[in-house]
Amino acid sequence: MMDEQTGVIRPETLALDKLIKATIARVEASRDGGAADTVLFLGNQHHSFPTAVIRDPVLEPVDKLVWMVIMLAVRETGANAAFPSYETISRLANVSSRSTIARAIAILRASRWLTLCGRLRKASGRFRGNVYALHDEPLPLVDVIHLDGDYMDFLNKAVSHGHARVRTVAKGVLASIDEDVRGGQNVCALEHPIERRLQSAVSTGNEGPRRFFSFTRDAIQQIRQDSMGNRQARDHHDQNSNSGCSSNNKKTTTTTTSGEDASKFMHAGEQGEPLVYPRRLGENQRDIANRYLSKLAPADRQPILDELEGRFQAEQKGMKPVYDEISFLFRLCELMKSGEFVPNLGIKVRDARRAREIERQQVARQDTATEPKETEEQRQNRMALAKVRMDEMRKALGMPVNKDQASEAKES
Repeated sequence: MMDEQTGVIRPETLALDKLIKATIARVEASRDGGAADTVLFLGNQHHSFPTAVIRDPVLEPVDKLVWMVIMLAVRETGANAAFPSYETISRLANVSSRSTIARAIAILRASRWLTLCGRLRKASGRFRGNVYALHDEPLPLVDVIHLDGDYMDFLNKAVSHGHARVRTVAKGVLASIDEDVRGGQNVCALEHPIERRLQSAVSTGNEGPRRFFSFTRDAIQQIRQDSMGNRQARDHHDQNSNSGCSSNNKKTTTTTTSGEDASKFMHAGEQGEPLVYPRRLGENQRDIANRYLSKLAPADRQPILDELEGRFQAEQKGMKPVYDEISFLFRLCELMKSGEFVPNLGIKVRDARRAREIERQQVARQDTATEPKETEEQRQNRMALAKVRMDEMRKALGMPVNKDQASEAKES
């Protein structure tokens, strides 16, 4: 009778019965003689996810799902975990295309849900892997440009990405930065986390999209319009492909360019001369600095950079360090636009640069003056040798040789 009853019980229940008995035995064998109530959770494991990632108006469902899979891997293996492989993400998210996963990771990085903090290499120099940081809300720009030294370059290259969705999101991020620059805002200003969260909570309400962390309202609306256009283009392409008509099966790519993409242009100073940046500014900071400098007259750009460099040099003489270079440059640009900018520490930087340029020109003139000049005899010999070699080439090609030139070469 017991064997028949055991035969109809599920293996999971039998395993659970063994677990309960083992738990009872472990508690009874413990030396603690006090109360020993024990509970076993028999349901599925549950994890909480931030509502911001669910309500993000820019991320598509697959982007949010990939974020959740990465978060799940981090929680199961610890905070310092190995980044899940494409195979793992594909299996857990039920996404078969590697390009779709790569697209989602690129979008998460562009929208600052995911930060590429560094690259690992072996002792031989071969690439080993990346170090990522996953966030429970989009990271502020000032933090991202500090952690990800290639972030702005990544965005500028992403506007030409092979996937239209990545291009659209990257353009939206850059457009939001440019919109803040035009509005006279400090894009690297520190914001209280509560203010940012309240702003995102309002933006995800029923009244329609407003600013959501790194995206302005106009950028969100443009992203939605572009995504709708791309989706309609894909549907139209699929219909043409399914029709079997080869004449309609054409690959078309539509790209748009932003007139505010300051990073594509080399900003020049007065008389078109290239700007000289402080060495302390990294690539991210130079890109953002260009966006602010583009709003100034060409003659006003280099004095701002000189004043910034002068302020950096003053730190070596005991002046208080500048911890936020972009915020300091932003204040200088605002003073320049209001007519209140007065060169001070940048004067020495400007004079030193001009002195170096004068010295360089003098050395160049001296080198030119000391170069030996070609005599008339040397010139004649050089021309004669060139004629002889030309005749040899003509003979090798079976072409007639100019007798006058040949005789002149022999006489020389």
